[in-house]
Amino acid sequence: MIPRQNVRNIGISAHIDAGKTTISERILFYTGKIHKIHEVKEGDGEGATMDYMDLEREKGITITSAAITCFWKDTQINLIDTPGHVDFTIEVERSLRVLDGAIMVLDGVAGVQSQSYTVDRQMKRYRVPRIAFINKLDRIGANSFRVVEAMQEKLGLNTIVLQYPIGSEDDFEGVIDLIEMRANYYEGENGEHRVSKPIPEHLKAEAQAAREKLLDRISILSEEMTGKLLAEEEVPKQLIWDTIRQGTLSLEFTPVLIGSAIKNKGIQDLLDAIALYLPSPMERDAIAATDVSTNEQVKVYPEADAPVVALAFKLIEDEFGQLTYIRLYSGTLKQGDRLYNSRTRKQVRVSRLVRIEVDKRQELESATVGEIVGLIGVDCASGDTLCSPGTNLSLEGIFVPEPVITIAITPKSQEDVDRLSKALRRFAKEDPTLRVSSDPESNKTLLSGMGELHLEIYLERMKREYRAEVYVGAPAVAYRETITKAAKFDYTLKKQTGGAGQYAHVIGRLEPCQEPFLFENRVVGGAIPTQFIPACEQGFRDALRTGWLKGYPIVNVKVILEGGSFHPIDSSEMAFRFAAREGFEQGFAKAKPTILEPMMLLEVETPSEFVGKIQGKLLARRAMLLGSETRDNYAVLRAEVPMAEMFGYSTELRSLSQGMATFSMEFAEYRPLPENLIDEIR
Repeated sequence: MIPRQNVRNIGISAHIDAGKTTISERILFYTGKIHKIHEVKEGDGEGATMDYMDLEREKGITITSAAITCFWKDTQINLIDTPGHVDFTIEVERSLRVLDGAIMVLDGVAGVQSQSYTVDRQMKRYRVPRIAFINKLDRIGANSFRVVEAMQEKLGLNTIVLQYPIGSEDDFEGVIDLIEMRANYYEGENGEHRVSKPIPEHLKAEAQAAREKLLDRISILSEEMTGKLLAEEEVPKQLIWDTIRQGTLSLEFTPVLIGSAIKNKGIQDLLDAIALYLPSPMERDAIAATDVSTNEQVKVYPEADAPVVALAFKLIEDEFGQLTYIRLYSGTLKQGDRLYNSRTRKQVRVSRLVRIEVDKRQELESATVGEIVGLIGVDCASGDTLCSPGTNLSLEGIFVPEPVITIAITPKSQEDVDRLSKALRRFAKEDPTLRVSSDPESNKTLLSGMGELHLEIYLERMKREYRAEVYVGAPAVAYRETITKAAKFDYTLKKQTGGAGQYAHVIGRLEPCQEPFLFENRVVGGAIPTQFIPACEQGFRDALRTGWLKGYPIVNVKVILEGGSFHPIDSSEMAFRFAAREGFEQGFAKAKPTILEPMMLLEVETPSEFVGKIQGKLLARRAMLLGSETRDNYAVLRAEVPMAEMFGYSTELRSLSQGMATFSMEFAEYRPLPENLIDEIR
C-alpha cells in the first residue's frame, strides 16, 4: 500500500477549451493507465477517456467531473478532470471542496479568460494549493511571459516560473528546467521519451537570468538559501524543491510550468511537479467541523485511527442504485461499517465500497484517511457529512450558486409523465444547481439552471436515458425582488370563530442588506413569548418565496422584530407565523421594492475587423463594455450584459463574424432592473 504522504488528490480546472481533458489524457498515458491516447473530438467515436458520457463525446466538452487513480514513480495520483463550461461550475466547486491540490490550466494564447477568474475564486475559497500549467505554446500567438504577467495583474497571484521555453509557436521544441538547468525534449511517437540535454547556447544567458529571478523570489522563505545567494554559493536542488513546496502549501506561491499537451510536450514535468509541490492528504490544514449536539467548532485531523469523518460530495444514480463519491477526512472505513448522517440523523450501512475509475468500479475491502472512494446503495444527499456513530459532526457544505435561467416543460404524453418525474428526481438530487418547481397557475414544471447549455444537456439526457419527451417553453430569466429603503410594519391578526380564536401582533421593520436574508430578534419584556419567535422567523421566510411586484423570490432583506403582543389563550405558533408573513408583505409594499436581474460577465474573442459591429450590437443588448485588448490579429472584448438580453446571442455572433468569433460568459451578480423595463416583465 502506498504511504499516505505519497498520495495526491488533485483536480484540473480551467476556462473551457484550455486543454484540461487533453492534459488528463496525456497524464493517463504517461502513467501507464491507458495504452492509446484518445483526443477530445476524435473520429473513431471513442473520445477522451475521462469524457465517458456519449453526450460529452459528441459535443467535445466535459459535463461531469470524472475520477481516476494512476501512479507516477512512487506517487499515487487521484485525478479529477472537471468541466470548463461555466454552466457546470458546481462540478468544479464540489471537486475543489474535497481536493488537496489543483492544476490551473491557462491557454498560452488567450491567457486569463472569464472562467479563469471563477476557478481562481473557487481555489481561493477552499484554500487549495495549486500549480499553473500554461498550455498550447505551439499555437500562433502563444506567449507564456504575457500569460504570467496577466496571472499577476488580473488574479493577483505570486507566480514563480520554473521553466523557460525553447522556441515558440510552430518552433516550440521543449522546455528548460530552471532548477536542474537542463533542456528537456520529448521524443518518440507520443512524446513518451523525455530526453535531458545541455541548454542550447543561444538561450543560456536568458535561462540563467530567469533562474536568478526564480531563486530571488523564493529565497524570502529560506534563510539558508538567502545566505548561499549572498555568499554566491551553489544552491542545492533539494533546498530549492523544499522551499517551493513550502511556499506552495502555504499559498504564498503559484509555481508555473509550460508546455503543449496536444504536441505531448511538458506533461512529464507536470507529473514531477505534482509529486514535488502539491500536498498529500496529511499536509492539508485540519478541517473545521461543527459538533451538531453542542454547536461548537471542532477540528478534524487526518488520522487513520480516529473516528470516520467523510463528506459526500457527488451523487450518481445507475442500475446498481445510488453511487456516492465521498472524501475521507479522518478514520478508516471498512465494508459492513455503519455511518451516521448528521443531517438526517439516521445510520446507514456501507454494504459496498469501491474505487471509482471514470465509469468503472473496483471493489475495496477498506479505505483510509485522504482517499476518495464510492459507496454504493447509501441514501444521502450531496454535501452530507457521514461519520462514525457517536461522532455527531457536520462539515462545511458546498457553495451552490443560484440558477439564472428557467424553462417550462410539459410531458408530451401520459407515459412521459412518470418517466419525466423519475428523471427530474434523479437529476435534482445529483446536481444542486438544477432546481425543479411547478407554476401554480399553468401547472407546468419549471426547470431552473445555470445557463442555456446546462438545461439543454439535461433535456437531452431525459430523452436518451429515460425516453421522456417534453414540450419546452421559451427560456425565462430568474429575476429576484428586493427593497431599496427601510420600512416599518405593524400587523395584528385577530380572528374570533366561536371557539378559541387566533391572535398575534407583530411590530418591526425591514431593511436592505447584502445577505440573502437576515432575522434579528429585538423583542424585550416578553411582548412576544420566546416560544413564538421561531414561528415568526418562519413566517418571514415564507414571505420570501413570492414577491409582491411580479411574484419572484425576495432577497437581500433584513427583518428586525421589535415587539408586538399576544393573547394567553388565542395566540399560537400558527397565528404568529401567519401574522409575520402578512407583516412582511405590509412592510415590503412600503419599502420601495424593485426587481433585480442577473448580470453576466461576457468575453468575446474575435478577429479585429469585426470589433466595431460586435460592440454596437452589444450596446443594443444593454451591455456595459468593460474593456478590450488586442492579441496579434485577435481582439478580446469584455462586457457585463443582462442575462435577459443574451438569448440567441450565439447565432447573432456567428453571423456578425462569419463564424469566426467565440464567446463565453459567467454569472457576475444581481443588479436592479431599470424602472422602465419592470412593466415589460410578465
